[in-house]
Amino acid sequence: MKVLFIGGTGNISASVSRLCVAQNIDLFLLNRGTRKAEIEGARTITADISDADAAGILLKEHHWDAVVNWIAFTPEDIERDINLFQGKTNQYIFISSASAYQKPPEQTVVTESTPLANPFWDYSRNKIACENKLNDAYRDEGFPATIVRPSHTYDTVIPLPIGGWQEYTIIDRMKKGMKIIVHGDGTSLWTITHAEDFAKGFAGLIGNANAVGESFHITSDENLTWNQIYQYVAQAAGTEADIVHIPSDFICRYESSKTGTLLGDKAYSVIFDNSKIKKFVPGYKASIPFSEGIKMTLAWFDADPVRKVVNQQTNEMIDKLIRKFKNR
Repeated sequence: MKVLFIGGTGNISASVSRLCVAQNIDLFLLNRGTRKAEIEGARTITADISDADAAGILLKEHHWDAVVNWIAFTPEDIERDINLFQGKTNQYIFISSASAYQKPPEQTVVTESTPLANPFWDYSRNKIACENKLNDAYRDEGFPATIVRPSHTYDTVIPLPIGGWQEYTIIDRMKKGMKIIVHGDGTSLWTITHAEDFAKGFAGLIGNANAVGESFHITSDENLTWNQIYQYVAQAAGTEADIVHIPSDFICRYESSKTGTLLGDKAYSVIFDNSKIKKFVPGYKASIPFSEGIKMTLAWFDADPVRKVVNQQTNEMIDKLIRKFKNR
C-alpha cells in the first residue's frame, strides 16, 4: 500500500508510522520538517499543508491507498483536504477525539453510537464539526472518509491533566515531596492507552475498504481510577504522591484553562466498548498496562534532560489552587 500521513511524528502518530513501516507499507510523511523526529524507512515530503496550493503542486502526481491527517482541527482543514484528495485516495482517515462524545455522559459505557456533544471545549466542538463535514462529503460526494477517535493516548507525554503532558512539572513535584492535585475524589474511572497499542488497531484500518464511512475509537480495556493512575505514575518515578483532592468545578472556577480538559473530558467516569474495532481488526488487543507503559514514558524523559521541562507558572497555579481550596 502507498500511504500518506500528514504529520506522523507526534505522540500518537510516531508509533503508527513505525508499525506501518514494519508492515512494509510504502509510507510518506508530509510535514514542515521542523521536528527532529525521523521515522526510519518512511519517505518525507516537505510542505506546509496549510498552504494548499503549494502542497497540491507537490502531491499532484500521487494517488494514495490511504491518507491520514493527524493535524486537522477545524472544518476549514477538512474542506481543504476534501479539495486536495477527492479522487486522489481510496481512503481518508480523520483523527477526531473521544472528547467529542457527549459531556456530561448519560451512560458510563461509550460506543461509537454515543451522541457527540461537548458544551465545555472548543477543541471538541471543532472536531465534531469536522466529523459532520466529512460525513456530509461521504454521503453527498462519495468522499471515502473513516473517522478515528483516540482517547487519552500517551507515549512521549505524561498523561496527567495538571502539570503533565509535555511538561515534567508533576514528576518534579512528586520527587520533591510537594503536594499535587487530583481532580474530584480520585475514584472516577478512566482509560489511558499507550500509543503502541493504539497503533495495532489503527494500522488494521488503513486500506480497509470496510472501514470507509465508519467511525471508531481505539483504547485499552484497562479501567483505572484516577487515584490508581497517579499512584502508578509516582511508583514509576520512584516516589510517592502527596495528593490533594479538589473538585473539578472548583479547579475550573479559578483556572478556566482547565475547563475543557476537565469538565469537557476527564471529570467523568468513562468506559469504552471496543467491540467495533475488534470486529473490523480481528485480534486487536491492548497489551501494555499503564503501570508498565508509564515506566517507558518516564524512561523517554530520562533519556534527554532537555525534555524535563518544569514550568514555574504551572507550579504557581497548583500552589494557588491548593491554597484557595484549603482557605475556602
